[in-house]
Amino acid sequence: MSLPAPAPAAPGLRPPRAVPRVLAVAGSDPSGGAGVQADLKAIAASGGYGMAALTALTAQNTRGVRDVHVPPPGFLRAQLDAVADDVRIDAVKVGMLGDARAVAVVADWLAGLREHGDRPAVVLDPVMVATSGDRLLDPDDEDALRAMLPLADAVTPNLPELAVLAREAPAPSWALALEQGHRLAARHGVLVVVKGGHLASDGSAPDALVGPRGVLAELDGERVATRSTHGTGCSLSSALATRFARHHDWVRALREAKEWLSAAIRAGAALEVGRGHGPVDHFVGLRPSEG
Repeated sequence: MSLPAPAPAAPGLRPPRAVPRVLAVAGSDPSGGAGVQADLKAIAASGGYGMAALTALTAQNTRGVRDVHVPPPGFLRAQLDAVADDVRIDAVKVGMLGDARAVAVVADWLAGLREHGDRPAVVLDPVMVATSGDRLLDPDDEDALRAMLPLADAVTPNLPELAVLAREAPAPSWALALEQGHRLAARHGVLVVVKGGHLASDGSAPDALVGPRGVLAELDGERVATRSTHGTGCSLSSALATRFARHHDWVRALREAKEWLSAAIRAGAALEVGRGHGPVDHFVGLRPSEG
C-alpha cells in the first residue's frame, strides 16, 4: 500500500535546519506530562529549540483536569506576534485551542505567515475528544477547526478525533481507519497521521502517514502495557514537527518520532510521577547512567 516517493514538502516552507526553531501553540499542564510542557520536552529531545504560546492555563495532574483559564484572544495573538516578529520560525505545532475564538486567532496568524511565502511547517494536533470519549468542543468550534485543516501540513488525530473531523463514525478496524484518513486528506489537501492506539488491542499499535493520493507509509509498532501514556499525542506531534523541520521528509520524521516515543513510553513508569496516568520519559537514553 506504500507509494515509492516520500510526501513532498509544500512550496515556500522554511529550508531544513540542523536545530529548528519550533513554536508550540497549546495549553499548559503544571504536572509537566502534557501540553506545552510536553511539547517543549519533545522538541528538545528531537534536536530543536522550543518556544511556546499559551492558549490556556490548566489546573491538572496525572489524574485529570480540575480547572481551565483561557486568556483573551488578543493576548494569544500578542504572544504569536511577539515570537514571529523576532524569530524565524521553522515549524509550528498547534495543540489545544479550546474554542472558535482561539481557532480564528491562530488561523489568521498562520494565514498571514503564508502570505509572506516563507512559512513554517505546521503540524495540527486536534484536541477534540477526551480519553473518556467526551467531546471537548461544541459543534461550531469543531467546524472552525475543520476549516483550519488546509493551513496545516500534517494533522495527527487519534481515531475518535479522526472520525469527528471526517464527520463519520469511528473506524472499527485499521483498514477502515486508513480509508477514513485518506478521505480526510483528499478533502482538505493535508497529510493525516492515522494512529491505531484506540483500536481493540491485539498487541500491535500501528501508525500510518496518509496523503491525498493514499497511504505513504505504514509503521508497525508493539503495544506497550503501561499507565505512562499522559501526553503521548502532544509529544508525537511536536516530535514530528521538529524532525520534519530538520530534514523535510515526512515519512522519515514520523518513523523517527514513533521510535523515540515508543522508547519514551516504555521508560515512563520508572519516573514514578503521579498516581494516575503518568508521563512518558521524554529524555530516555539521554540520562546519565548511575556510577
